[in-house]
Amino acid sequence: MVWNWQQSDWPDFAYDSARLAAMESRLLHESGLLFGAFAHLDDAEQRALTVDLIGDEALMTARIEGEFLDRDSLQSSLLREFGLAEDPRRVAPAEAGMAELMVDLYRHFQIPLTHEMLWVWHRMLMAGRRDLRDVGRYRTLEEPMQVVSGAVYAPRVHFEAPPARRVPGEMDHFVAWLQLSAPTGEHPLPTLTRAGIAHLYFVTIHPFEDGNGRIARAIAEKVLAQGLGQPTLIALSHTIERHKKAYYSALERANKVNRIDDWLDYFADTVLHALDYTRARVVFLIGKAKLYDRLRGRLNARQEKVLARLFRAGPEGFVGGLSAENYIAIARTSRATATRDLQDLVAKGALVRTGERKHTRYTLNLAKAATQVLIDGKGMA
Repeated sequence: MVWNWQQSDWPDFAYDSARLAAMESRLLHESGLLFGAFAHLDDAEQRALTVDLIGDEALMTARIEGEFLDRDSLQSSLLREFGLAEDPRRVAPAEAGMAELMVDLYRHFQIPLTHEMLWVWHRMLMAGRRDLRDVGRYRTLEEPMQVVSGAVYAPRVHFEAPPARRVPGEMDHFVAWLQLSAPTGEHPLPTLTRAGIAHLYFVTIHPFEDGNGRIARAIAEKVLAQGLGQPTLIALSHTIERHKKAYYSALERANKVNRIDDWLDYFADTVLHALDYTRARVVFLIGKAKLYDRLRGRLNARQEKVLARLFRAGPEGFVGGLSAENYIAIARTSRATATRDLQDLVAKGALVRTGERKHTRYTLNLAKAATQVLIDGKGMA
């Protein structure tokens, strides 16, 4: 197999520059709506959502690579990094390092990427690792750097990266290309195009002994933020993790050629889906705030407990919808009381009822707030 970096046109990626024009316009438009909706939240809500979204991205970017971080430890580390809470509990190096990287990415997105920044990120990401030779520097091992699956006796090589001796030169070219293609560079590229190429370019070089995928996604997030002029909080890793096979398939196809239209199509579509998800989270929080404002003082303790449980389920909703049996279990009450409470919540506009008899389900009634935010990005007056 001749990989893309072994071909004569590497790294001069070829693509139709007009092909993503509509997606680039959509990114700018919908990002504006997202930022407008986000501004509608109060300071406490903005801080909570920022930590929540960054924490979710940290968990998902690790999970893509098969690493499962502890959510509570990660959240604690993020709150500490943002100076929002002092938590005396001991946090494992993996969670602390990931939190440090994500906050650095959020705070310093405008600073141009350098070798030194990448080495610092790698040290953060590999905190606590004792099985690696090269931490905080590019790989030096002579053995081929391969992405492999299958049994040991019959491995399937999905990709082989450039040998270690080529990495410093390749990374010099990569960092220089990032500077030239930046919004203020000599040859600026549209945001989605630049982010997609940056991810593929970096992960092809595979400069580190481990952590290349996570750093490639961090670079893509940095490029998106630079293009939009502020931290995006776009749920890129969350979206990739939900469709991980498609992600790896797109990368595998792109590793064989330097004509990358298909990769850019995949990447741009993924970013826009991630933007939709982030915006749904913001709309959900606005709807939550408006619903509680409207119902303040009008709910009993059982109703408040059940609504809180529904909101914890997030925009995806309570699995299968809320049933009377769920209400009884959460509120620890009788069927007759549950029936009265649910009817009252529907009458007050807190819940919407669908189905009949044993198929009756209840969902949060956030349609009004959601509709207005989706239309104008401002939320409800």
